[in-house]
Amino acid sequence: MKTVTLSTLQALKQAGEPFSCLTAYDASFARAAGEAGIEVLLVGDSLGMVLQGHVSTLPVTVEDICYHTRCAARGKVASLLMVDLPFMSNSSTERLLQDAGQLMRAGAEMVKVEGEAWMAEGIGELTRRGVPVCAHLGLTPQSVYQLGGYKVQGREADRAAQILEDARTLAAAGASIILLECVPASLGRAVSEALDVPVIGIGAGSDTDGQILVMHDILGITPGRPPRFVKNFMAEADDIQGAFRRYHEDVKARRFPSETHCF
Repeated sequence: MKTVTLSTLQALKQAGEPFSCLTAYDASFARAAGEAGIEVLLVGDSLGMVLQGHVSTLPVTVEDICYHTRCAARGKVASLLMVDLPFMSNSSTERLLQDAGQLMRAGAEMVKVEGEAWMAEGIGELTRRGVPVCAHLGLTPQSVYQLGGYKVQGREADRAAQILEDARTLAAAGASIILLECVPASLGRAVSEALDVPVIGIGAGSDTDGQILVMHDILGITPGRPPRFVKNFMAEADDIQGAFRRYHEDVKARRFPSETHCF
């Protein structure tokens, strides 16, 4: 696989070819995922739950994220490495720039930030300084307590319209990618069609430009009942590499997500 860049993802969107994304937190899994063809790797603050055992992503620090970013960056092959800005990184523009700088120096090739249209100024400041940004909308895990739990967002017409408008605003501010989590498939399709930048979905239907899942979920090792949008690819594979490859192939062929994984 050739080195994946933002230009690669933009070309895939224009060609109507979906791309696969997966979380990775260390060198070994970053390499394995890249060798399976995964185009984008995410060092997600989900590490707080799947690696550290917390009940949410909120306890994760920028130092935690930097450590795992350095690990994943050393192992990745050709995938684009996207990295989460942790809870409260968006509390001020000064802190946003400082934390993003730490992540980029650790090996990030793009940062992901949660927030709605009010993040436009911060995203503009980042992009002016050469930091590519993915804006995360819909279900934003860092706001889980304010949202009242891990619930589907955008079911109501006015809320769906607001998410679409926020996506337009953040793309216009400089966001190179929009990530939609846990929204109706119709909204995922509407946002993808409305924007020139690629849209990645997780529980956002089959019509987004890319799909992302948490690695532990596709390997079937996350305890408890899995979310509706998750599929255990390990159940159909002989080994971890095979599960990664099957996930990538199913995304590329638009076999995943199916209707059973959508809202």
